[in-house]
Amino acid sequence: MARVLVTGMSGVGKTTVLEELRRRGHLTVDTDYDGWVLADGRWDEWRMDRLLREQPDVVVSGTVENQGRFYDRFEQVVLISAPVEVLIERVSTRTNNPYGRTAEQQAEIATYVETVEPLLRQGATVELDGRKPVGELADLIEGLQR
Repeated sequence: MARVLVTGMSGVGKTTVLEELRRRGHLTVDTDYDGWVLADGRWDEWRMDRLLREQPDVVVSGTVENQGRFYDRFEQVVLISAPVEVLIERVSTRTNNPYGRTAEQQAEIATYVETVEPLLRQGATVELDGRKPVGELADLIEGLQR
């Protein structure tokens, strides 16, 4: 059993992979929803601490400034990455999250690929190509939980 963090830029497929893992019976927490991220854009540290203390087998997804404070609590930190063009295409057509539809938000995503993704890469234990089919990504993440 293992705790896995799935991180990456908007549009890389974190939510879709978590939905597949949930469908397969895994406990998952997508921190983009249900109040995990506070108004300042950081995880609710008390809530995350409690989750990781109580759940030995969970897949969490998110990309927030304070996630590094929890890296030592995850057995794996998985960075899913994809070219910026793929991210922009995905965010402009997705229906589950409005972020990324405006030109300003898309420019912000491109900037984050240049500035934030390298920091995520430094903390990651594994990097996966977000262009792979969702089932294959889920298989790879499941393999990390064993």
